[in-house]
Amino acid sequence: MQPDTPQPLTREEHLELGRELKRMRTRLNELAALVVDVYGPQNHAAFTFQKIVEALDTLSADLEAQAAQDLQGQRFETFYT
Repeated sequence: MQPDTPQPLTREEHLELGRELKRMRTRLNELAALVVDVYGPQNHAAFTFQKIVEALDTLSADLEAQAAQDLQGQRFETFYT
């Protein structure tokens, strides 16, 4: 059962989530570069990889904005970027 009011993520949870997203971004960029090298930039899979990386960047920006709300008065700027 979920609580009526959601509990914000803690500083440690934001840090861990940010680390995981950074690792994912790095790995996705490596895989995207491989697909582009093999199939070329006009390939559908290469295009989809780019969209995934863009979506991950959007998610990171959204989570950074959420961290600003959750961690008012604390430093959070480098958690997701």
